[in-house]
Amino acid sequence: MRTRTSLLTAAVLVAGIAAGPSVLPAAASAPAASMAAQSPDAALEAALAGLPTADATAALVRVGGKEGVWHGSSGVHDLRTGRPADPAGRFRAGSVTKVFTAAVALQLAEEGRLDLDRSARSYLPDLIPASYAGVTVRQLLDHTHGIPAPDFPGTTVEEWYAHRFRVHDPRAMVRSATAKKPEFAPGRRQHYLNIGYTITGLLIERVTHDSYEHQVARRVLGPLGLRDTSLPGTDPRITGPHNHGYQTMRLDDGTTGLRDVSVWGTTDGWAAGDLISTTADLETFTHALFRGRIVRGPLLEEMFTLPKVTDLRTGEPAAYSAGLSMKVLGGREVWGKTGGRWGYNAAIASTRDGSRTLVYSVNSTDAKGQGMNRTAEKIMVAAFGMPQARPEGKPTAAVPPAPAPSGTR
Repeated sequence: MRTRTSLLTAAVLVAGIAAGPSVLPAAASAPAASMAAQSPDAALEAALAGLPTADATAALVRVGGKEGVWHGSSGVHDLRTGRPADPAGRFRAGSVTKVFTAAVALQLAEEGRLDLDRSARSYLPDLIPASYAGVTVRQLLDHTHGIPAPDFPGTTVEEWYAHRFRVHDPRAMVRSATAKKPEFAPGRRQHYLNIGYTITGLLIERVTHDSYEHQVARRVLGPLGLRDTSLPGTDPRITGPHNHGYQTMRLDDGTTGLRDVSVWGTTDGWAAGDLISTTADLETFTHALFRGRIVRGPLLEEMFTLPKVTDLRTGEPAAYSAGLSMKVLGGREVWGKTGGRWGYNAAIASTRDGSRTLVYSVNSTDAKGQGMNRTAEKIMVAAFGMPQARPEGKPTAAVPPAPAPSGTR
């Protein structure tokens, strides 16, 4: 397959078009299914065609691996000017951050500074109460810890938007969560939440006597040359070139429409969801991760090992490992991680052998809705094929919904 670059533009999306959620079920939607029969290049172009639409204003895609290379972008940089989307633009990667956090924690485990089987409380006795003494570091990473989500102000997107500049302290979030009763005994079920990675970020700081941000930069960003990737801390802006993100919500005049949400603090996500990056940087990271250049040997297998428990909400087999998740697409296992922050959906994905990789950013107008964004779904199916019935003991290909803001996808 030869390298192709697609730049598809459309008229500015009229504010007020409502966006509805879309779930990727065991059988994909009709448009996605029709794309699966096309050639890979044609399917990818079709997935990006026509933006902006009701569900997305822009999309950036990079497909790599020995099966072929394809780069494409579509949509607009912003709705005011309608100029084409910047294919090199930065974006919020949401819970793709968890892969970086898990990688640093596993490096520390390789160095003997973190023990995956040791309790989190033994490292943070001043923060983790005795009621959670049985939670291990490994259980934080694979979401089997049983710690509930902390409390956040607001219950609607409009209320969350009103609090968008509030700075959340990770220790206060942990205290809020651990003041509650456990959802289940450690290691017995799986519940995907941010809190395990908030605690992991604090563990990294405790054992290194350094900031979480500096450890990620020193261990991952610097060695891989990821110059357009950053952890913003308390800065609510995306510094550098970026395509604007929009969210459907109630506007000041009482109507429902699109609001520019590009400037929005991410301290509620921190080590679980505050990364800013580009498709080029995330592609470099994905290739390095799957080739064992970041986490090595047996500890890398932690990222490709699903715990033998069921999901707390669905009862399905666990879908999350340390940092990654697995779906069966096109008859093969695809490992990766999706992420969602207001105005932005992102993902990295790869076959285990790295023969096919995908990175995308979709400027979704309902990035934290109950289901997978339609444009993102079409991109995933175009890159890897139709979702399949799971092999025995494997998770389904459905994308589990993520609560907001406590469970950033």
